[in-house]
Amino acid sequence: MAITSVMDRHQVAEAYGRWAPIYDIVFGPVFRQGRRAAVRAAEAVGGRILEVGVGTGLSLSDYGKGTSIVGIDISEPMLDKARQRVETQRLANVEALEVMDAEHLTVPDASFDVVVAQYVVTAIPNPEKALDEFVRVVRPGGEIILTTRIGAETGLRGTLEKWLMPLTSRLGWRTEFPWARYERWAEGCKSVRLLERRALPPLGHFWLLRYVRVADPITERP
Repeated sequence: MAITSVMDRHQVAEAYGRWAPIYDIVFGPVFRQGRRAAVRAAEAVGGRILEVGVGTGLSLSDYGKGTSIVGIDISEPMLDKARQRVETQRLANVEALEVMDAEHLTVPDASFDVVVAQYVVTAIPNPEKALDEFVRVVRPGGEIILTTRIGAETGLRGTLEKWLMPLTSRLGWRTEFPWARYERWAEGCKSVRLLERRALPPLGHFWLLRYVRVADPITERP
């Protein structure tokens, strides 16, 4: 099969199904600080939280008992691991864990106080469509909290990221994803405002982004 940089839903689900048995070992330590930073930001808002790309549930035990968590993922094998974690650790604040496509969230408008997506935006075939869905399902005044890889646009690193794209696409994520892509999305969306952009370890290749959903224009009229 030819290697391609084009991603699709089935390809991503299969890739993370293969990662499921070893995901915690390979990615758990690397992303630990970013996961905890995202959870702290979500806890500061509180309430009902949607975690998109919950995976094996590595971050579920970090949430406080006062929050209600719904976790979704495209991969059933990943969710099986998350369900085992919820049962073993008796995480009563986890409301549900469901297979769902981030581009087509089957939940009502404005039904969450926070949407958290950890290291998942660059693994979605149509990221902007998913980001629009995050805005739809979070209440006005609620937050969208992302931990994400932001690629280089120039230099040796940028060249390497473009060169690696066909391979990493098969593994389930993009290496090439510049900050300008988030800027264009937010400018076109007009329903969000950037609150925070902060580099995360390791090596500053990953970032914490916080957006707030602003009130719809019609509600702002005197």
